[in-house]
Amino acid sequence: MKIDEKVYRTIWPIAGAVSPKNDAVFSVGIIDQTMLPHRLEIKELGKLDEMIIAIKTMQVRGAPLIGASAAYGMALAVQENASDSHIEKSAKALLQSRPTAVNLRWAVKRMQSILAKLPPQIRNHAAWREAALICDEDVQINHAIGQHGLSLIQAAYTQNTKKTFNILTHCNAGWLATVDWGTALAPIYAAHDAGMNIHVWVDETRPRNQGASLTAWELGKHGVPHTVISDNAGGHLMQHGQVDMVIVGADRVTSTGDVCNKIGTYLKALAAFDNQVPFYAAVPSPSIDWAIKDGLNDIEIEIRDANEVNYMTGLASDGTIHSVRVTPTHSHSLNPAFDVTPARLVTGIITERGVTTPEKLKQLFE
Repeated sequence: MKIDEKVYRTIWPIAGAVSPKNDAVFSVGIIDQTMLPHRLEIKELGKLDEMIIAIKTMQVRGAPLIGASAAYGMALAVQENASDSHIEKSAKALLQSRPTAVNLRWAVKRMQSILAKLPPQIRNHAAWREAALICDEDVQINHAIGQHGLSLIQAAYTQNTKKTFNILTHCNAGWLATVDWGTALAPIYAAHDAGMNIHVWVDETRPRNQGASLTAWELGKHGVPHTVISDNAGGHLMQHGQVDMVIVGADRVTSTGDVCNKIGTYLKALAAFDNQVPFYAAVPSPSIDWAIKDGLNDIEIEIRDANEVNYMTGLASDGTIHSVRVTPTHSHSLNPAFDVTPARLVTGIITERGVTTPEKLKQLFE
């Protein structure tokens, strides 16, 4: 995707000096998403510990991008020390960085499987090659999701009697949440580029405001008409016929089609169900956890720092970025990062293999 006409991915390797072993030494470039939308800052990560911090603090976030970041984290670890013990230790550290998104575990296990078959002296090159392959696959998967979702939007668009087709999304599932293209936003970009009159309702997505800060920013950079709304406005808009479709992303989906996504998604699904608004989740296959069936009981929900609820960050009139407290100092706060939408509330799941109902998800991948 483009930022001011310059093509970007969210993560990429940076070649540096040559080591005494005649291997190229790499670091990893990322867009620091904690600075958006007010500043576009590129960070260069040269150590595993730096990647773990980037994942924990959400400088990189979104399930597919977390997976890609974990893969490059493993490559950084192997560059430091290619021994079996160090790889095992590094994998455990990455797995503990964020618990909910299944892509992280998937990427770490895939890297471990590749590296375990190789002697230490050639693991470094193999690790960087595999991490790059994971990123390229993510781009291909998300492009395919965009095309399948485009067909879905086209079918609804042709039946729409209004001038504008309104899509509501929650959190950020655009290209910033992946390596490129995005999941939930990929069909929207494709529809906009095809000339459809698309408008997006963007939930602010408290407490971290990924919708207001990230989704709105990237839609604006691409020229897609959009409006930021408070998280509690979606149901009202649906009641008044101002939402034609809901498309969200996912951090983990069960084999039975339960969708775990950013906190507040479940409430949007309930409102959509009550108002007969189609509710879709855009899901790349690495986000599907085939080992579990019950999303409510089997998915670990990350509880993040309460200060994300207590404080809000924004741009001051003097151009500096500040955090201000919005809750009383004596009040306790709880910050679950995700919730689970039961499959019964999901109209369909958009994958790289096509669009399916939750009950037929497993059949699509057999």
